[in-house]
Amino acid sequence: MSGFNTRAIHAGQEPDPATGAVILPVHLTTTYKQDGVGGLRGGYEYSRSGNPTRTALHEALAALEEGTTALAFASGLAAEDTLLRTACRPGDHVVLGGDAYGGTFRLISRVLSEWGLEYTPVHLDDPDAVRAAIRPTTRVVWCETPSNPLLNITDIELTAAVAHEAGALLVVDNTFASPYLQRPLTLGADVVVHSTTKYLGGHSDVVGGALITRDTGLGERLAYNHNAMGAVASPFDSWLVLRSLKTLGVRMDRHSANAARVAEYLLDHPAVSGVLYPGLPTHPGHDVAAKQMAGFGGMVSFRLRDGEDAALKVCERAQLFTLAESLGGVESLIEHPGRMTHASAAGSPLEVPADLVRLSVGIEDVDDLLADLEQALAERGAVSRRAPVRAEA
Repeated sequence: MSGFNTRAIHAGQEPDPATGAVILPVHLTTTYKQDGVGGLRGGYEYSRSGNPTRTALHEALAALEEGTTALAFASGLAAEDTLLRTACRPGDHVVLGGDAYGGTFRLISRVLSEWGLEYTPVHLDDPDAVRAAIRPTTRVVWCETPSNPLLNITDIELTAAVAHEAGALLVVDNTFASPYLQRPLTLGADVVVHSTTKYLGGHSDVVGGALITRDTGLGERLAYNHNAMGAVASPFDSWLVLRSLKTLGVRMDRHSANAARVAEYLLDHPAVSGVLYPGLPTHPGHDVAAKQMAGFGGMVSFRLRDGEDAALKVCERAQLFTLAESLGGVESLIEHPGRMTHASAAGSPLEVPADLVRLSVGIEDVDDLLADLEQALAERGAVSRRAPVRAEA
């Protein structure tokens, strides 16, 4: 099973041996009958430690990211917390991408800092800046590519080499790309992080996270803490992500195609001062993205010429784009990062521009999405620049 879509449909998801059901059952049980003391069936004793539905998700995620060990968590931040407390000790140091997700920044700067973890934010597109930020105590270089919400691109292979020179791990948050578009472990990363809430779940109905690694020793340490710390994915949440993985490839193709059209439209709009999308040739990370990604994804950010008030008005006027946090679902979302997902970074080096709007471009008909952006961006009473979209008969 070498093809991605074949793995997405079949890895870890063989028909049920008891009934022949082609869809994996949801094993809603907390405990398992033992055949004598210590006589476990399939190694299962308690569902925090192991559950067949979650095991299937682990196998599927490892296959898609081309890793050896995968673990599913109750949220993306639970996965990040477990990883950092496995890889680091009090007094250790993390090099953090200078435009990381606000939740990651909050976890490191306000929670794990109380535990003694130190960090330095740095722009990861500058290898010399990364080298300068590394200390003898640096254990992790933390990277998002594309980043949230500025859509910056980091060269994974190059950054892995810099991290490994210093004996540090390279962790790549692959949430925006998904393994369909990018597989960081094959480029030298040590651990991949996902919020499975996003593209892997894909339907805005499940919260979860995942870690995947190729190193079996690190995988064993993570697996131990996965159980010991206990923030594991529930059986039903695991089943929901497994369901969604089957369509990940076709969904990402549509997300990417729609986002490209939206980015091109925004690029020419007089109210927009800048479009952040790695698929645009004008994006500073375009060449690196084209080298390490199979497509450019469904996330687009843009800035408004008239500042924060204009950005807020666009968010409020949008109709088909739903004003909401999160991303990666089949429906299109719009948000103001400065006041929503990245509010925790306000006043820090990771603060995002106030005039920034972030779009999670869904899989609706793209002409309908463009029409909604047109009316949201238009001055009230102005004539639309686009002809009305005709409804299908």
